[in-house]
Amino acid sequence: MDRISQEHAQSLIVRAIGIALADYGGRPICISVCDADGFLIAFARADGAPVRGIEIAQGKAYSAARMGVSTTEFLARIHRENIAPGYFCDPRLTALPGGAVIRSNGRPIGAIGISGLTSNEDQAIADLLADG
Repeated sequence: MDRISQEHAQSLIVRAIGIALADYGGRPICISVCDADGFLIAFARADGAPVRGIEIAQGKAYSAARMGVSTTEFLARIHRENIAPGYFCDPRLTALPGGAVIRSNGRPIGAIGISGLTSNEDQAIADLLADG
């Protein structure tokens, strides 16, 4: 598979909501899945999820796709190299944890962004889903 399918993207959304219900007390989340170029494939906002989570989840997925690493890894790079996010000339990039690259046979096919929980919880769900 060299591109993420709509079916795969939707299954990730269903799994993310299930994980939030089972492991995080049912707290509402937003889930964004994009292709390897960062363009939106699927999105869901759980009942009760804050409006701000819409753009945040999409930004996390976009950033993971464009940078080719999780947003946690991107944040670590920014800190390690003392780089301002504006250095990358892309105002849509975010280093908020919660974005992860989805790979197939070692190649990026998309990314997922989660928003609504703590940064570490968002990243844990994104990583779990990106890893299969």
